[in-house]
Amino acid sequence: MDKRQVITAYRRGFVSLHECAQILGVDLNQLSRLMEEPQSAREHSQSAKEHPHKDRQSVNS
Repeated sequence: MDKRQVITAYRRGFVSLHECAQILGVDLNQLSRLMEEPQSAREHSQSAKEHPHKDRQSVNS
């Protein structure tokens, strides 16, 4: 399962912090660091996965 989905589930109240850490296979200290990841970094990584060719120039010229 994607770690962002697990963290989102925690933030929405579907799983507890302890359950979130167990699912991800990390301890609570590591989970705290994951939670502190800046929003812009999360958005950039999500955008890159959704649009992997967005930054490439067109090769149809």
